[in-house]
Order: sequence, then structure tokens, then C-alpha cells
Amino acid sequence: MARYKPVHTGLKLLPVDFDRQVFPGSFEHALCHLVDHELDLSAFHSRYKNDTEGAPAFDPAALIKIILLAYSRGIISSRKIEAACRENVLFIAVSGDNQPHFTTLAAFVSELGDTVAKLFAQVLLICDRQGLIGREMFAIDGVKLPTNASKAKSGTRADYQRQVTKMEAAAKRMVDTHRQADAGPTDDAVAARDAKKLERLHKEAQQLREWLDKNTEDRQGAKGAVRLSNRTDNESAKMATGKGVVQGYTGVAAVDEKAQIIIEAQAHGTGSEQALLVPVVTATAAYRADTTVIAADAGYHSEANLKVLAEQQIDAYIPDNGYRKRDERYADQGIHKAKPDPLWDKRGTPRKTARFTPADFQLADDQSHCVCPAGKRLYSNDSNCTIGGYQALKFSGAQQDCLPCARRHECLRTPEKTKTRQVAFLQGKRDGPSETDKMKVKIDSDTGRHMITRRFATVEPVFGNLRGNKQLNRFTLRGRTKVDGQWKLYCLVHNIEKLAHHGYAA
Repeated sequence: MARYKPVHTGLKLLPVDFDRQVFPGSFEHALCHLVDHELDLSAFHSRYKNDTEGAPAFDPAALIKIILLAYSRGIISSRKIEAACRENVLFIAVSGDNQPHFTTLAAFVSELGDTVAKLFAQVLLICDRQGLIGREMFAIDGVKLPTNASKAKSGTRADYQRQVTKMEAAAKRMVDTHRQADAGPTDDAVAARDAKKLERLHKEAQQLREWLDKNTEDRQGAKGAVRLSNRTDNESAKMATGKGVVQGYTGVAAVDEKAQIIIEAQAHGTGSEQALLVPVVTATAAYRADTTVIAADAGYHSEANLKVLAEQQIDAYIPDNGYRKRDERYADQGIHKAKPDPLWDKRGTPRKTARFTPADFQLADDQSHCVCPAGKRLYSNDSNCTIGGYQALKFSGAQQDCLPCARRHECLRTPEKTKTRQVAFLQGKRDGPSETDKMKVKIDSDTGRHMITRRFATVEPVFGNLRGNKQLNRFTLRGRTKVDGQWKLYCLVHNIEKLAHHGYAA
């Protein structure tokens, strides 16, 4: 029988040279060189006032190395990071054998705030110095992630007021029941349980009252609409994702095409991507050249956004929601949508029978009337109206034709209430083509289709790295400033990786 040398596992005492654990060309080598020789950490050092009194503190440089190394390995829990600093040789070498408590690590990340933005900017300057920023195209995209907030505690002030009323009414009923039961024998276990329930009701009602007193108005969304508040993190938002509704933030990133360096990273408590485009584009001004192209997906498309970009003379490619229907390359996309997904069934519920659209009505050559699918005439009631900025021809049916029609349920949304059908034919913009119309022409061109492909190849691998390799599936903090700092930390890890891969400090 063949004999082999023993394989040792588990505990073994070895002499370790920390300097030899960090290999040139690796992420940790680039990280240590950056922190030790490049980054200005004076903003961190100014926080400490223990020159003559107080216990020695952990060096901010060591804490930054620990946090960024942990994030690069997909470790976000402060307890797991603490354990790694005790047990993992690489963490011990990078931290200089510092073993901070998990509360120290959690507090450090939580208190970073806007300071991490300065680190992010310094690393960007180094990336630019290394020639990793091409300034040809910035691709913008975002991801919606849950945060450390309860989705069940979202609502408007009216919702919270109703909850308080119900809690106080339930507490009053319990008190009345106890008073009636005081006259006879009682079960001690039942009485203790009811007392705890009553105490919890009073406590929750008091917390709601305090929140209502502190927040006197509802949050305002786009166009003055009321946005849901959240009692655990009022800067977060309830947003719909492909895997359900989450309470969290949207992390947005602008990525340079040349080496996929993240130029700008922001986290916002809103699920509306349209509201996030202009702030991100504005923040990239320092790195943007006159010829830089901005590319984003259809979620960022709006007439208002396109107008802002046009006024600033920024070349942009932002498709509308219908661009796939006009592109023959997506002609067979229905085949893939029909495939079942083990995690989420994309087929959805079958829709109700659609009503007749203007395309089902035949417009007369002289535009004096149109004919409905049932063969009845609809007559013009306003030959010079405007709908959404478009000139339109509007027609209405006669009651004597519409009321007895057997196809009312196919034509009217509410046939039991609406008497006649009205239909409008859009003719064109009154004030010339809109920015949306101009963008459709750009997107449908060969250059536009090529830019969509370039955008996808630039930004999607970045989010795949952050979410897949770095296992970023949620934010652990509360408040936009703190979450924004944590999002920038992850993007900082990505940029340092790019520096390492391109031979920085090797």
C-alpha cells in the first residue's frame, strides 16, 4: 500500500513573519500601500483627544484596513470581522495584530459618515494618475437593497394615528376586563400574561405618540405625493424589487468604461431612479470631459432629465421603456420570459381582456369621423385639442349607438357607468419634437444600439462583483448619511481591486 506524508489540519504553532503574508499584486498589498503611503487620514486622527489622558486608541489606519479587507471577502458582520482578526493570519498581518472588539468596529463604520467620501475621492485621484479613467463613457446604474429597518413600521401619519387609536382602545378594554375580574378569583398566570400585553400596548402607543409629535408632516414625494414614513429609519423607503418589496435604499454608481472604475457612488432613500440621474451626473463633473458620453438604462429616462442634460450640452444615451419593441435584436425575448424561474415566476398573472385602443378604430380620409370595431361612426367633438403636448383629433360616439352595443365590455373600462366611448388620434408635437422624441432617434440608430451594449458591458459586471463576489445583499446601518458611507466603502473596495489588478504598488 502506498505511503504518504501526513497532512496537518487544525491548530499548529508556527513562527509567522507578517510582512511575508501580504503578497505584491494582491488586493491586501494595494490596500496597505494606499493606507500607509497615499491616503490623508488627518480627518480621522483629529477625532482623538488622548494625547495626555485616556487609554490608547486603535489606529484609524488599522481599522480602515480591517474593514476594507473584510468587505473584500464578503464579511460584513462586525462579530465575524472581530473573529477574523483573532484567527485569520492574513487579517492579523494586515491589522498589525490589532484585535478590536466588534462594538469598536461597528461604531467606526457607523461614524464614518461623510469622511469616507474624502477617501473615495483620494483613491479616484490615484486611479486617474494610473491612467485607469478614460472619460469616454460613464455608465450609470443602481441597485435596491434592504437596510436595517422594519418594513412593517411604514405608513403615513394617518396610518399611525389609526394604530394609536386601536392600541389605546385595546388597552382600555383590557383594563375594564381586569376591573370586572377583580371581584372574583383569578388565574395568576393569565393575569401576568395580560399585564405584559397591557404594558406592551402602552409602550408601543407611547412610542407612536412621540413619533407623531416629532414628525408633524408626511414626507413629500414627486409631484407633491405623500411618501410613506418609517419609524425605524425615516430616510429609507419602501421599494419594489424583482424579489419583492423591501425597506431600504438605492445605491447608484457611475462607472467609467475604460477599466470599470466607479467615478461616483451615492445612496438615496427612494425607489425612483428618475430622481437620481441628475445628482449623479452633476457629481461626475470634475472627471467628465467635453466629449464624455452618459449612458443609463430605461429606469432613468424622463423628459425632465433629458431636458437638463440637453441644457448642459451633455451627450447622453438613455433609452425609453419601449426601445426593445423597436429593436429586432429583442424579437425573441418572449421565449425567455416564458421560462420558469425557481426563485421567481416572471410570467405573472394573466391580464384581463384589453379594451379597444385607437389602433382598432379606422380614421376617415377626410378626418371628419372614425369607425369603431362594431361598425358605428364616432364624430369629432374637438378638432384642435392638445393631449400631453401633442396635437390630437378627438371623436365621441353617439348614445343611440353605444348604449345598446353588444361590445361595450370590450370598449369601455366601466360600461355600467360610461355611456359613450371617446377616442383620440395623436398627430404630433405642437412645439416640435420633444427631448424624448430626439432620444428615440438616437437610441434607434446604429450608434445608439451600440451604446446600449457598451453600457451593459461596463456597469453590470461592477454590480455583479459587488453583489456576487462581495456578497452585498443588504445595508446594516440606518440613516442616509451612514448608508451612503457604507455604499461608498464597498465601491472603494472595487476601485482598490482594479488598482491591484493593473499593477499598482506591485
